[in-house]
Amino acid sequence: MTTALAMLAAILLDAWLGEPRRAHPLVAFGRLAGGIEARLYRDRYMAGLRAWSLAVVPLVVLCWLAAKMLGSMTGWLSFVFDAVVLYLAIGLRSLGEHATPVACALHDGNLPEARTAVGRMVSRDTHVLDETQVAAAATESVLENGNDAVFAALFWFVLFGAPGAVLYRLANTLDAMWGYRTARYERFGWAAARLDDALNYLPARLTATTYALLGDATRAWRCWQTQASSWDSPNAGPVMAAGAGAIDVRLGGAAPYAGVWESRPVLGEGLPPDAGAIARALRLVRRGVALWLAVACLFALLWRVTSHA
Repeated sequence: MTTALAMLAAILLDAWLGEPRRAHPLVAFGRLAGGIEARLYRDRYMAGLRAWSLAVVPLVVLCWLAAKMLGSMTGWLSFVFDAVVLYLAIGLRSLGEHATPVACALHDGNLPEARTAVGRMVSRDTHVLDETQVAAAATESVLENGNDAVFAALFWFVLFGAPGAVLYRLANTLDAMWGYRTARYERFGWAAARLDDALNYLPARLTATTYALLGDATRAWRCWQTQASSWDSPNAGPVMAAGAGAIDVRLGGAAPYAGVWESRPVLGEGLPPDAGAIARALRLVRRGVALWLAVACLFALLWRVTSHA
């Protein structure tokens, strides 16, 4: 029951406060990781693994020690610690704060503003995108980050408490920093990319299942089974294919990166994306969070009843 209540408290804190504007711990972690990279960078696989371990392991251990200490002192302090750590590990409100301006600008016919807004969400060359491509970029980002910024952190919190959420969030941050197939990170970033893939494997499939259950289930399942394997990411593929199918929209296709249009597989089925698709994707993620909270509370009640029977 404590875990379920901590999840609820974290979601409420996120809805109330949003992400910290000035002193977000992940910003400080990013600076730490940058310093470690500057000192340890070598164009080798093991150098990347050592850097990842030095950045992540001490902080996870520190979080575990803090959780153990607070748990031995008093229950309410442990609860507050768990809720605050999980709140800092998720970004549900942030999804809406980034995606809603894109949808509003598209709805108003203001393509330049939509391009600027979606540029805060994705790394592609947004200044050359048309209305449909802007909507696709925002919708894809919402669906994928539903897993990366919300559901995966909840999953690891349920399994291992605050240390689990910290482990996942730090690993995901390092993947965003180092997990690129470029000349610099092909070897050094390999560990960050593969470890993030491993930590996301189960959460991504639970997220895809959640999307399917709460949307057009038949289409979502079909898109997942037939399209996900064609995507370059083993975890984003199922999430985005199922999500696109669930909200009856067609995503993927060519996208510009660093001046080059890259061909990408089509994900989903239905109409081309627009402002409404972005809104439907946000609703899907929020309804998914409500479902996960309901399931967590139900399991907690069942556990409590059966343990006292």
